[in-house]
Amino acid sequence: MITDQQLTEYGLPFGLVLLILYMVFIVYRLGKDSKAGRFGMFVLFLGLMVGVLGFSIKFVIKLFLQQNVG
Repeated sequence: MITDQQLTEYGLPFGLVLLILYMVFIVYRLGKDSKAGRFGMFVLFLGLMVGVLGFSIKFVIKLFLQQNVG
């Protein structure tokens, strides 16, 4: 039987990955529909990827600290 804590622990990162993929799709469509060009798409995705990179680094640091402390 899965507990509420386990569901939250594994479901939250999975849900956030799906949300990030959806945001990538939205940014791509935004750039394509506005005819942003190569540089415009680069700037749009750079802004999105900075947030995704921060989330990923936080997740890795959390795993690293759990292994070393606990």
